[in-house]
Amino acid sequence: MRFVPVKSTEQQAALALHRTRDLLVKQRTQLVNMIRGLLAEFGIEMARGLRHALELAARLSAGDAAEVPPLAQRVVTGLADQIGAVQIQLTRLEKELLVWHRDSDLSQRLATIPGVGIVSATALAASVSEPERFRSGRQFAASLGLTPLQNCSGGKERLGRISRMGDRYLRRLLVVGMTSLIRRAKWTPTSVDPRLPALLQRKPARVVTVAAANRTARVAWAIMTRGGTYRAPAATAA
Repeated sequence: MRFVPVKSTEQQAALALHRTRDLLVKQRTQLVNMIRGLLAEFGIEMARGLRHALELAARLSAGDAAEVPPLAQRVVTGLADQIGAVQIQLTRLEKELLVWHRDSDLSQRLATIPGVGIVSATALAASVSEPERFRSGRQFAASLGLTPLQNCSGGKERLGRISRMGDRYLRRLLVVGMTSLIRRAKWTPTSVDPRLPALLQRKPARVVTVAAANRTARVAWAIMTRGGTYRAPAATAA
């Protein structure tokens, strides 16, 4: 039987910030999608992307919705005001996470891993109390559901999809971080681990993203158990 290690009060407080932030992000997404759907009914197309959504919400809050009937304009303006309020709360929470990150040596060391930002680093530092209870980095990655399922048939072993078991929040943060890293690898291959562009030439981007998240989880375990910071792999001779 595996027992869950007790988290410190500081870790619980940081996780409370993460849970609240996650809820507000979902609410912001729902509000943006609601406005997009309402404006589409009047033939107004809303550009994709959070920046465009926040800019449009600011204009709507200022009363810039002349193409919309007055009744619908009041509804859309109310939704835009809610987006502005949620964004203010998110900014405050992220400032609190930044303060916690600066006070945590482990979080700062985890943030040296490519693709791991302040949000992911603080989530890892606050969620994992005893990393040494995992015998290896692979076991830690498996606890996040990032290892493939093994299927054996006829004496042959095949690897399937990732298990998606364990901490869904940490898994999602790592996958999102690696998605950003993969995009950077496509545009500026020299700025990332050379193994990523090479892997992208052979595998779909989504497969490479999950594989990179798996590798990142193993690196994070090594940093949490052995100390130190991330060290880039040495370039191989041609």
